[in-house]
Amino acid sequence: MDRLTKFEAMLNEIMTTAAKEKQQMDALKLAGKEKSATCRQLMANRLMYTRMIGLYKHYGLVEE
Repeated sequence: MDRLTKFEAMLNEIMTTAAKEKQQMDALKLAGKEKSATCRQLMANRLMYTRMIGLYKHYGLVEE
C-alpha cells in the first residue's frame, strides 16, 4: 500500500467515525445523558476529529 492509499484509508476512517460518533452523541442528548462519561468521551473525540479534518481542509486535502 503506497502512502497516498494509506492516507485515503485513514481519512475515510476519520470521516466515517466522526459521523458515527456524532449520531451516538445526538442519541445520548435526546436521552438526557449529555453529562455521561460516554457522551463526554465522544465530545472529546469529536473535537479531535474536527481539528484533524480542519487541518486537512486548510492544506487542501479535502473539499469543504
